[in-house]
Amino acid sequence: MLDHIGLPVSDFERSKAFYTAVLAPLGISLLLEKDLSDEGGPAGYCGFGVDRPQFWIGTGKPFTGRLHVAFAATSRNQVSDFYKAALAAGAKDNGPPGLRPHYHANYFGAFVIDPDGHNVEAVSHLPE
Repeated sequence: MLDHIGLPVSDFERSKAFYTAVLAPLGISLLLEKDLSDEGGPAGYCGFGVDRPQFWIGTGKPFTGRLHVAFAATSRNQVSDFYKAALAAGAKDNGPPGLRPHYHANYFGAFVIDPDGHNVEAVSHLPE
């Protein structure tokens, strides 16, 4: 349904390091980095993905409120590894790895708060 998503971050280098560490356990890496200032865009801009950049962050004024983004995991272990990496990278806990049966029987997710206050999740929908 979505091709890609991007969000502004208050400290580009901090957020780039954060997402590089946090997304690695999910097999997602930094694929492209740009300086778009000569085009009127942010000086710092980068995209993360598996085959192509699909999650983008860029220097900018963070918006008011909290964005929620959930990254797909291929196993419950990946969800747990994401959570550990996020806490080690400075995230705040917003829900440890575990089943969320109120969503559905195999919904296994973990939630953290990123440096700009966004709710970031890793989720597996597969049975153990």
